[in-house]
Amino acid sequence: MSIGRITRDAIAITLIVLVCSAVSVSPALDRVHGLSLDILTALRWQFFGKPHDPAKSPAVVVAIDEETYRAAPFKGTPTLTWTGEIGRVLSAVIEGGAKVVGFDVVIPNSLEQSEVPFGDGVLGEKVRGFDRDFLRALAGAASSGKVVLGEVLRGDQPIRPSAGQRIAVRQQQNIRPLNVYTDSDDVVRRALLSFSVDGGTLPGMAVELAARALNAKPEFGANGSATLAGYRIPVSLPNTMTLNFAGGADDIPTFSLADLRACALRNDKDYFRRWFDGKVVILGTVLDGEDRRFTSKRFATGKEGARAPRCTDEVKPVATSFHRSSIAGIYIHATAVNNLIGQNALTELGKLPIFLIAAGFAALAAVAARLLRPMAAAITFAAITAIGVIDATVAFDHGLALPIVEPFVAGIGALVATIGYRFVATDKDRRLLQKSFALYLAPHVINRMLASNKLPELGGETRNVTVFFSDIEGFSLLAEKMPPDGLVALMNAYLSEMTDIIENHGGYVDKYIGDSIVAVFGAPADDPDHAANAARAALACSARLDELNRDAEAFRDVKLKQRIGINSGEALVGNFGSSRRFNYSVMSDAVNLASRLEGANKFYGTTVIASEATVAIAGEGFAWRELDAVRVKGRMQPLKIFELLAAADSLSDQQKSEIAGYAEGLAHWRAGEFTAAAACFERSAETDRPASIFLERARQLAANPPDDGWDAIRTLESK
Repeated sequence: MSIGRITRDAIAITLIVLVCSAVSVSPALDRVHGLSLDILTALRWQFFGKPHDPAKSPAVVVAIDEETYRAAPFKGTPTLTWTGEIGRVLSAVIEGGAKVVGFDVVIPNSLEQSEVPFGDGVLGEKVRGFDRDFLRALAGAASSGKVVLGEVLRGDQPIRPSAGQRIAVRQQQNIRPLNVYTDSDDVVRRALLSFSVDGGTLPGMAVELAARALNAKPEFGANGSATLAGYRIPVSLPNTMTLNFAGGADDIPTFSLADLRACALRNDKDYFRRWFDGKVVILGTVLDGEDRRFTSKRFATGKEGARAPRCTDEVKPVATSFHRSSIAGIYIHATAVNNLIGQNALTELGKLPIFLIAAGFAALAAVAARLLRPMAAAITFAAITAIGVIDATVAFDHGLALPIVEPFVAGIGALVATIGYRFVATDKDRRLLQKSFALYLAPHVINRMLASNKLPELGGETRNVTVFFSDIEGFSLLAEKMPPDGLVALMNAYLSEMTDIIENHGGYVDKYIGDSIVAVFGAPADDPDHAANAARAALACSARLDELNRDAEAFRDVKLKQRIGINSGEALVGNFGSSRRFNYSVMSDAVNLASRLEGANKFYGTTVIASEATVAIAGEGFAWRELDAVRVKGRMQPLKIFELLAAADSLSDQQKSEIAGYAEGLAHWRAGEFTAAAACFERSAETDRPASIFLERARQLAANPPDDGWDAIRTLESK
């Protein structure tokens, strides 16, 4: 059972769409799936700017930054000795009204526990009580639930705060994991909501901080879902929240620990109330080479550093000169806190909706590739993709993360596959038609017919064209002497070479009449330089025939000479014939005249003769010689005819001299000055056939002057 072409194509396109869509959402492309979030984050930042006022950010960052490392008393000291100053800032921030302070930095050791020998004992004994102020600050904040220390889970060897700190914050009651979720391409796009620790469930750092700020307890479902203060957190992967990063670097206010320490020493309580009242404060490192993470914000980052109003001028700020595609890890937790409190975490679609969207893009691409030319199909797909990206960016600004990478991958795959299918299957008949009919019709005619998707019809149009007519001198005598197979081989070689030259110069071979070639320049394709191209083709044909006579095997025993006539003018071009069989051809007096000019070469002994009309529009790139003014058979109106000698820049000195002498003789001839004309023609008569013809006639008329009604027009009776 056979199926029709339309059904076959529909089945093939459906299969292409399904396969490409399935591949686009398959695990094989897991490393590129997250690119949609990265691209949309950058596009939203470019098109819409920041979604929120940074001053209204629920979370703020206290940064252990380059300024801290360079300021007294931190400069040149190990971080273990900073605990007292950190405790001082912690107390000031909580007194200023912060709802909760989270530590994104883990201090796993204490100077008091050092067993390094020092004097007659160990260092720890010598500095006993060094962390007292820090531990008191932790204990005071823990009593009101306003501090959360961080830990990093690593199997059975977690990185945890020192024992004194754990005791101060009442052990696990105020310690939460800092681990983040990393995609297969090592990019952080999601935050973990909870962790299983010792058989129980602990919220992640961000969830814990947001819950305490909202005074609500998070609820976790068995399927990895979570709810906080009535907000059902969107979950695409179980137990994760897709982070909604703002673009740039000033979306979360950042304060330098060194500046806050100086402010706490000045006891500037108003400053702390102004900037920390009601805030979630996260303390951690913001450095160029420590705890850097690639996130879905990696195409929309900015210069990091302390970006909040300063409290004092006692510490010199460090210029924020670095600008990288990674961000400090502390901003991941800060962004998660903002998303939870602002209830604006991103909503991602599941596998099935993504597959359906990808299938829609693939279907549009496949249909475009089936109906349009490849370049037009590619442009159409690019336009569809641009519209899709714009729509996805608008949706992203409202918290919905639509896929753009998967549809693009599916669409590109479908576009390429459908074009390949067309080439192999659908366009096979079209190519066969083009290849077959190219032997009979001009490629332009075939392409026009296929593009119109209808059969050719009788009819034509008037065009200004140049007709090229060539013939082989003495062909009839040659045909009598040669065996048929040798004659066929000779003519096939000759006609093939001449046809290639004509078509390479933009001509269309209308027909072969035995050894004759009838060609048209300027149709079916428009060619404003048709006369010049016909002249170039004539010179090239003459030069190529000389080479064939000299080198070609088929021409070994035969030396051919051709005659070419060229004429330009209005002609009717189109499909001519009967209602059942017709040809694409050209009809007009211009064709007949080109044939007569080809025949005129026999009388003058020349190779290429063109009409005055052709010479007038061919341009200045050719060396023409006016031969005569003649009447050809079938026409009463006289016309000037010209011999094409060469390209203008390749004319020899001898040819220039002959042209000048011939023109002078022709002028005397037309003036009836036959003796002077004969003297001019005599200079080149031995080597120039037209000059010898005029010399003989000029001498005759000089000896026997004509009547007063003498006509300088020569009548050519033969074809």
